[in-house]
Amino acid sequence: MAKNRSDSKFPKAIKPVAPIAKRLAVTWLIWLVYRLLGLPIFISIFNPSSPDIIGGIVWQALWLVPALILTPWILRGRSPYALLISSMFTLVYLGASGVVLFTRIYGSSWAEIAVYLIDFVWLLAINVWLFILLKRLPSMNNVVKTPRSR
Repeated sequence: MAKNRSDSKFPKAIKPVAPIAKRLAVTWLIWLVYRLLGLPIFISIFNPSSPDIIGGIVWQALWLVPALILTPWILRGRSPYALLISSMFTLVYLGASGVVLFTRIYGSSWAEIAVYLIDFVWLLAINVWLFILLKRLPSMNNVVKTPRSR
């Protein structure tokens, strides 16, 4: 009869955190630059109405205020609580990006759809790296605190 690996006497292998934190930080920074500069520039180029690039950058900067606040936590990649909050915000960004992509499918050019698809894929990658990193970080529940001396 086969034994369950969790019942074995071997300790659970600890997976490294640093490579995932580095991938997350790089992906995050690429997405921020793409969202802040790339998206407005490409939309201005590919959209027939040629919207204002500066207005698009200002709009994206306002939209990215929560992401910019989360950036130090994402770049450090050490605090499970901060990364959990970051994950919630990036899921909101992912949902909003998916809705924009879905609405642009009807009536936009293929190039414009590709611009929004790239944004969606970057956000999906960020969320995947966040989930993997959160799984690899030490548990938030099993923290042993030393008692205070009186």
